[in-house]
Amino acid sequence: MTSRMTAQDASFYYLETSNTPMHIGSLAILEPPEGGLEYESVVRLVEKRLPEVARYRQKVREVAFGMARPVWVDDRDFDITYHVRRSALPRPGSDEQLFDLIARLISRPLDRTRPLWEMYLVEGLADGRAALFTKSHSALVDGEDSLEIGQVLFDRTPEPREVPEELWMPEQEPSDTALLVGAFAGSVARPGEGVAAVRTALGDLASTVGETVDVVGRLARTAAQSAPESPLNASISRSRRFTVVQSGLGPYRTIHARYGCTINDVVLAVIAGALRYWLLSRGEPVTEATTVRAMVPMSVYTQEPEGAVGDGDTIQVHPQGEVSSFLVDLPVGEPNAVVRLSHISHAGEAYSRQRRRIAAQTMIRLSGFAPATMHAVGARVASGFSQRMFNLMITNAPGPQHALYLAGARVLAMYPVSPLLKTQALSVALTSYDGNIYYGLNADRDAMPDVDVLASLLHESLEELLDASR
Repeated sequence: MTSRMTAQDASFYYLETSNTPMHIGSLAILEPPEGGLEYESVVRLVEKRLPEVARYRQKVREVAFGMARPVWVDDRDFDITYHVRRSALPRPGSDEQLFDLIARLISRPLDRTRPLWEMYLVEGLADGRAALFTKSHSALVDGEDSLEIGQVLFDRTPEPREVPEELWMPEQEPSDTALLVGAFAGSVARPGEGVAAVRTALGDLASTVGETVDVVGRLARTAAQSAPESPLNASISRSRRFTVVQSGLGPYRTIHARYGCTINDVVLAVIAGALRYWLLSRGEPVTEATTVRAMVPMSVYTQEPEGAVGDGDTIQVHPQGEVSSFLVDLPVGEPNAVVRLSHISHAGEAYSRQRRRIAAQTMIRLSGFAPATMHAVGARVASGFSQRMFNLMITNAPGPQHALYLAGARVLAMYPVSPLLKTQALSVALTSYDGNIYYGLNADRDAMPDVDVLASLLHESLEELLDASR
């Protein structure tokens, strides 16, 4: 079927440059079942689940002269083996070698002549492990009409759930003339859309995102001032560095219980502490007034299910929610870890009292591994604002607190990857899963050669806050 991109989808599509590819990613570390994890098994699984994410078999067609927004059309030449690929590390591959590979894959834009996603099965990891890396364009995943493919791949048991067989018959692809005729008819019926489409094609992002994103309340007041100067903001290259941090959820729960804040507050305080010590390690001037402004797209849960168990925004799973955002000034100049947490907690409380929806309500079907979709929606929200308003993006999405499986392989870890925005050298994404919190740090290769230092400082910052809570 042919459908026209929304104004927001088109904005993200045109926002992409060779230095700022607009795809989000997810890295799963897998423990293969007895007999191993075969590439062919992964291909078959993905092929069976594709009907649940129909847009993953559609590509983008642009309309000549920018007369209208691009359209999604069925890819009549769809080749599953082009999108699901096989890679390997020299055995026994280390985690560092894996992260170097992921950094290279993150750096490469997606092929715009095909459906905007890729998946890599990486073999050869030490201890018999494998990895699955998926990247999807931000224009592809909106959380409503289209979910991230990772949300439908994982199962609660080693035996994959049965899905009904579906014979896919692609629609005839429209000609360039048909697209122009449709664009002209649409511009006659809705003249404003034609103007917006041309502005989008010319890069006037604010004019189109403004149609769907309403910047109000506390966000607008905070954004009245530009973000403080920071080494986190620099001209970025085409190359990336990627590293991860894994931590048990227990310490976050302990701090949450001790101070009565949310786990999301604890996460932000840990990141604030790590950024403080990272700045000091670089010899940057840090005073008590120094702050780093973060855009925090986060899940805002609007319905409490019966029997829900959770400690805050990071681990509760609700059947209905929206993604909202707020700007928070992380007090990196404050030397006391508890005071840092207190500042962040009060900012979060003020946001909760004044909260208004700044993105269209997003209905997310939480019947699968929803964090991948939620990170994608969060990145879309942050991308709609001027990067002068904040220094870095932090996306945080809850995951299930039980084991998941992919084609019989147990998921040992799940690291999200959020894109770098223009002039921003770092993005931080985290997901909770099966009793742990997993951070994915995506950084510009030239501007942040010391991203591994920041990763180690996240551990130290958590320990500092945990010691204080005791």
